[in-house]
Amino acid sequence: MTPVRVGDLTSPAIRLIGDPEITVTGVGLDSRTVVAGDLYAGMPGSNAHGASFASGAIASGAGAVLTDEAGAVMVREAEAEAEGDADVPDVPILVTQDPRAVLGEVSARVYGRPAGRVRSVGITGTNGKTTTAYLLDGALRALGEKTGLVGTIETRVGDRRVPSTRTTPESCDLHGLLAVMVEEGVGTATMEVSSHALVLHRVDGIVYDVACFTNLSQDHLDFHHTMQDYAAAKAELFTPERARRGVVCVDDDWGRSVADGAGIPVSTVANSPDRGADWVISSEPGESAFVLTAADGSAELDLRSPLPGDFNRTNTAVAALALLALGYPAADVQRALEAPTTVPGRAERIDLGPDAPLVILDFAHTPDAVSSVLGALRPGAREPLVAVLGAGGGRDPGKRAGMGRAAAEQADLVVVTDDNPRHEDPATIRAAVLAGARTCIDTGQAHATDVTEMDGRELAIESALRLAGPGGTVAVLGKGHEDGQEIRGTIHPYDDRSAVSRAWRRIREGAS
Repeated sequence: MTPVRVGDLTSPAIRLIGDPEITVTGVGLDSRTVVAGDLYAGMPGSNAHGASFASGAIASGAGAVLTDEAGAVMVREAEAEAEGDADVPDVPILVTQDPRAVLGEVSARVYGRPAGRVRSVGITGTNGKTTTAYLLDGALRALGEKTGLVGTIETRVGDRRVPSTRTTPESCDLHGLLAVMVEEGVGTATMEVSSHALVLHRVDGIVYDVACFTNLSQDHLDFHHTMQDYAAAKAELFTPERARRGVVCVDDDWGRSVADGAGIPVSTVANSPDRGADWVISSEPGESAFVLTAADGSAELDLRSPLPGDFNRTNTAVAALALLALGYPAADVQRALEAPTTVPGRAERIDLGPDAPLVILDFAHTPDAVSSVLGALRPGAREPLVAVLGAGGGRDPGKRAGMGRAAAEQADLVVVTDDNPRHEDPATIRAAVLAGARTCIDTGQAHATDVTEMDGRELAIESALRLAGPGGTVAVLGKGHEDGQEIRGTIHPYDDRSAVSRAWRRIREGAS
């Protein structure tokens, strides 16, 4: 990486204390992972100020620090206390009122603006981001591109992959990752862009070639507080500062609002001609094949969704329009989207062998997602259809009853259990989900005939397998690809795939 003078990182919003000739070659937020030559970003936080860890970062070789006024005082005090210690030299400090608001731009400059040297697609929405990203990435690979993928499940550069810790990385990590993609010849990077990422400046310094919007439904209201604020955060992606063109699904009014307020050219898509979209999805109920037709009659694409459900046809259509926006001919788009695509933890089938229930895992963790997944399974499901679900602790408690209600509306039987309770009492979370399901049953609005509560997710899965029997279907919802369960601040090794296999093995052993 070409060294950058810290003096060249100043701006009207950033002043420099110290030697402007010092150079840096990277940017890091975590003092424990800083390497020689990094610019350490000491951010104010809810529990501690990052600048309080600056001495450790400097001892590890950080060449400079980016922080606010309070952080600058902390850095200089730490240097004064360590006077004479060769491991803690005085370093230049870049000082700004809001370090997070400038971190993306500073990181882009340090890494040589890699976002401008690789094509990029950013995908936002409550549900469907991951599936759409995998569909698009798979199609690009089928078209011969070397691709990058950044999202909820994993980060990939070509064929190299590592698990992700959050949907969208911090801006300094994201620009560093883009720099690696440029070095390794990636043609197009596909990224999931969360609402948190937009509000917290994680994608600053990137202008996406194409921005995509899938849908909006209740989630993350612990962070955004209102649906209007949540929608406004998503809409930020469709401004000239963030993207050059867009693809927006207008099946819901939130999507129509995003499209109407966009500051960039957008193509709209919907499942009904009544939505006034540029492109319309036409299909037979329950069929994976569909036709995507331009409303003006100028084009028509014959497509097929690799995953069940109306919502996955919509995800496929959004991916197709993103490819068209990138400049691929319609014939190539049709061919590329025929490539088989597996999305971990999304409508993922678990094969337990003969004489076993059909088991489907899905990450569905909002009322709309639960309803969509179960609704997609319902028409062809081997009965009974048994849903296993819980809700996460420390996150938007207002959606819990809705998740229970959605499960009761679609499934024959519902087993309510734990998801990631985090620091909350698991029983309190289960009670809210149960209340939604039971109210739905009591008012005669449910398909389900019964809902039960089970403490312990694996035991709940075993109970569901027994209820379904060899001829039934079990939908295990909420955790999808995750390989851990967070309980009282500790992440315990756990994944639904292994839990299903163990539970079925116990059932078989008990029957023999």
